[in-house]
Amino acid sequence: MLFDLKLGGDLVRRFTGSLDADAIAACFTDGLVEQFSCVFARLWLVEPDRRELRLVASSGLYTRLDGDFGRVPMGAYKVGKIALNCIPFLSNRLAQEDWVKDRAWAIENRIQGFAGLPLMVEQEAIGVLAVFSREAMAAEFLEVLQILSLSVTGAIAAALNHQQATPTEADRRALSEQISAILGQQKLSLLGTERPLTAAATDLFLKLAHRLAQLPCYYCRLVYAADTVMLESLLAVETSPANLGHQLDEFRSAAAALGGQLQTYTGPDSKMIQVGIELPYLPAAQGAAKNSADSPLTERELDVLVLLAAGMRDREIAQRLFISDRTVKFHVKNILSKLMVRTRIQAVFQATVRGWVME
Repeated sequence: MLFDLKLGGDLVRRFTGSLDADAIAACFTDGLVEQFSCVFARLWLVEPDRRELRLVASSGLYTRLDGDFGRVPMGAYKVGKIALNCIPFLSNRLAQEDWVKDRAWAIENRIQGFAGLPLMVEQEAIGVLAVFSREAMAAEFLEVLQILSLSVTGAIAAALNHQQATPTEADRRALSEQISAILGQQKLSLLGTERPLTAAATDLFLKLAHRLAQLPCYYCRLVYAADTVMLESLLAVETSPANLGHQLDEFRSAAAALGGQLQTYTGPDSKMIQVGIELPYLPAAQGAAKNSADSPLTERELDVLVLLAAGMRDREIAQRLFISDRTVKFHVKNILSKLMVRTRIQAVFQATVRGWVME
């Protein structure tokens, strides 16, 4: 069990920081198949109206998302019942279970073990994880899955909140205007020419602004240099620098993930502390056309497509967008499916012809 938990920790690190729910789910099911010898793993998410579940990740024996179980009504089949009743389930006699729709399939593929777990947030399921194995599953493995499901549930819930947030006029304002609205008037100065940032960088600066608004912040400035962008502030010392540093740990790790750093400096009189985040300047993906709103692709998929059109490889795209190579491949697969093409070149051609990507 300890070894499985170690493997689970490595798996969780793959999707930590991602804000794409489908990509998190795909990364998780891929990891279960690769690291835990599961023959088949699937993850459904409950639709906002809570009438059905949508299959968002399928790894191992089957990878298609549009089959018989692509959509499952709430309460139907075992998956729908787990979502409705929120009861984890483990069986090592899958072919003998009377709820199995196709027992011949289980026998033919020698499927013996099955585990189904609800992904719980505030007493209701936001999704269901199903894992299949050709060997009997130990009770301890179900415990490992339950522990891992807590991490993936938290990551998916955060991603869904981010993705489902309805854009408002405030979201469309310049970053300096949004920060000023959070901190209050006359607390922010802007140095340099403001330029669009990646969604991850913008989100981090806004989160820091919300935290600064809770602290005795007297002054803050947003600095755009040639190769970097920084949000720094001056705080009155009402707590020890060590305690303040502990409160900002999450920002330190988030800044490091984006190639930047959290900086703190205590003044010589120990009455003021300077706190700031400096990130390498990385502009938001350029090249998307104005009529991209007509595209069936998500904003992130358009970002990937723009970089594909620029001739970048998966690793280069991953570094540019601060995501994993696996997530890039997941987005590319969705792009090909939505555009009904077979190759990346065909996808770029279709997007260019339709005006979603500028030449």
